[in-house]
Amino acid sequence: MVEIERKFLVTSKVFKEEAFQQTKIVQGFLNTHKERTVRVRVKGEKGFLTVKGKSTNDGLSRFEWEKEITKPDAEALLKLCEEGIIDKMRYEVNVEKHVFEVDEFFGDNKGLIIAEVELNKENEEFVKPKWLGEEVTGQIDYYNSHLSKYPFKEWKE
Repeated sequence: MVEIERKFLVTSKVFKEEAFQQTKIVQGFLNTHKERTVRVRVKGEKGFLTVKGKSTNDGLSRFEWEKEITKPDAEALLKLCEEGIIDKMRYEVNVEKHVFEVDEFFGDNKGLIIAEVELNKENEEFVKPKWLGEEVTGQIDYYNSHLSKYPFKEWKE
């Protein structure tokens, strides 16, 4: 259960026109230790509990375990989370053989838009859409667990 993904900033909102699906996501963290995070998520009408391990040095891959739980259970667990809830809309966009998940953040992270693409192997090639900007893979500032504690609105230019 190793997740391999690359993250990018997004330069325009054109992806919204290309999206085949959009889903509201609210998530919090029960644990944000650097060796592991435990996330609770309400995604649409479903709930999820996710454990992620430490990323590799390049940030491309890490262990991930996820279990679907009921939405009421997820909502109850959100009340136990550390301070800093993430609120975002996820857009899914097909680009050739890959699906990009584009997260538009709200609340304290409003103005931040990040795209992720999951890969089957670290050196897998993929087509980059025109709205894809700077790569931020492995940069901790762009991890949701970090954004929950150090939101985008507090960043200095």
